[in-house]
Amino acid sequence: MVRDWTAVMPVKRLTAAKSRLRGAVPPARHADLALAMVRDTASAVLAASAVAELLVVTDDPVAAAAVAALGARVVPDRPGAGLNEAMRFGADEVAGPGRHRAVLAGDLPALRPDQLDAALTAARAGRAFVADAEGSGTVLLAVPPGEPLDPRFGPGSAAAHAASGARPLAGDWPGLRQDVDTPADLATVLGLGAGRHTCELLRDLGLEVACVSAA
Repeated sequence: MVRDWTAVMPVKRLTAAKSRLRGAVPPARHADLALAMVRDTASAVLAASAVAELLVVTDDPVAAAAVAALGARVVPDRPGAGLNEAMRFGADEVAGPGRHRAVLAGDLPALRPDQLDAALTAARAGRAFVADAEGSGTVLLAVPPGEPLDPRFGPGSAAAHAASGARPLAGDWPGLRQDVDTPADLATVLGLGAGRHTCELLRDLGLEVACVSAA
């Protein structure tokens, strides 16, 4: 497999991340849970055979240090204008249009490298996206060299990406499709088998977690 994709992952400040997930763990550990999911996602991306580089766009110093330690390249969120602008900045300006680029969510703790490889292989033919498990959101948007990213993340993003001309990818990739917005999503992820960092955090909190490491 050719290792020629640049993956781009925006990460919010951890204290502001995943507001709908609050209550899944004690309030004092909410940011730790967000960071654990980012670390598991980054670990899986970096282990994918198709990925040459992981570029993380963030202004959070703790998240920046954590993903840099895993091998990611970190850049500040210079636009500071929300998720879509952070993705566009990382993909089109920092990575540049001469490369295959894929942006993905940072809350995919059950992601498996082989699932990402399969999705990126399917995306080589042109701008394409992977819808989330519910079907309305987007977890990955990929573009080949020469095409702008044109991200449309937010409510109803799957329909928005399809309307913009992106091709939906229909592979069976449960760990890639299952992002974590709510406590119910977290329970689903644990059923799929979350990564080491998420599992270790939950076990540290005294929760009986039966999950298989994705790393």
